[in-house]
Amino acid sequence: MIKENLKSQYSGWGFLFLFLALAGLSIYGIVQGGLMIYNYEDLGIYVLIGSIVSLIFFVFMLTGLFTVEPNEARVLILFGKYVGTEKTTGFRWANPLLSKKRISLRARNFDGEKLKVNDKKGNPIEISAVVVWRVQDTAQAVFEVDNYIDYVRVQSESALRHLATSYPYDLSGEDDEDVKDELSLRSSLDEVNEGLQKEIQARVQSAGVFVEETRINHLAYAPEIAQAMLQRQQAEAIIAARKKIVDGAVSMVEMALTKLKENEIMELDEERKANMVSNLLVVLCGDKSANPIINTGSLY
Repeated sequence: MIKENLKSQYSGWGFLFLFLALAGLSIYGIVQGGLMIYNYEDLGIYVLIGSIVSLIFFVFMLTGLFTVEPNEARVLILFGKYVGTEKTTGFRWANPLLSKKRISLRARNFDGEKLKVNDKKGNPIEISAVVVWRVQDTAQAVFEVDNYIDYVRVQSESALRHLATSYPYDLSGEDDEDVKDELSLRSSLDEVNEGLQKEIQARVQSAGVFVEETRINHLAYAPEIAQAMLQRQQAEAIIAARKKIVDGAVSMVEMALTKLKENEIMELDEERKANMVSNLLVVLCGDKSANPIINTGSLY
């Protein structure tokens, strides 16, 4: 596996002025050679040819000048061989025969497409994620994979599919305490995002890419079961609310009976207690306000 080799090149300003000056001298030599030929001097042809060759050479040397912007690198390749990576910001010069491939080191992000997969329970869901990444090793990014941008996108979608099948969408309605302690896609987003980041990082490590952050930005049941799952969630919410209402009503009835007994307001036999408990539960647990019926006769 090819690893990044930092190799700083030369400052371009000195070479720029040097080659421009030499190119100017070559132009001057061309003019003088032409004059010498015009005056039938035998040395003129040699001066002219030498000056033309020199001018071509110095112009060619000027093509070795290049710039490196902040958070950018240049991968240097000589006839198919990796020479090194230039990361020094500014105006630089290197051998004109070197191929200088520009690589951005800035943070990038992409919003993945909505994927339709089955969760751990087999329920079809829709899921997508945002991935923030940057190139860390320029040599690996260029030489280890064909196209590192497409590679990151494909591997991220593959990791997201695998993660979606590893967790259930939701754990609501589960009675098993061991199951309730498990992670789910909807209720454990922080843990799921962290797990997704680690899995994507493991997959793109060979491409010299560092994953900075991953976030699930879309999570829903597939349209064909969304309505059924919504009804299920509503039913679970109603049952949970009713359970709390009943628990509170039983506590209030118990408190009422205890207070009546402690304060010796009245002595109730079992039948009266049962009648009182029934009435209180109807009042406390009913969906609508109770309409009292006043008994002006005997309790019996």
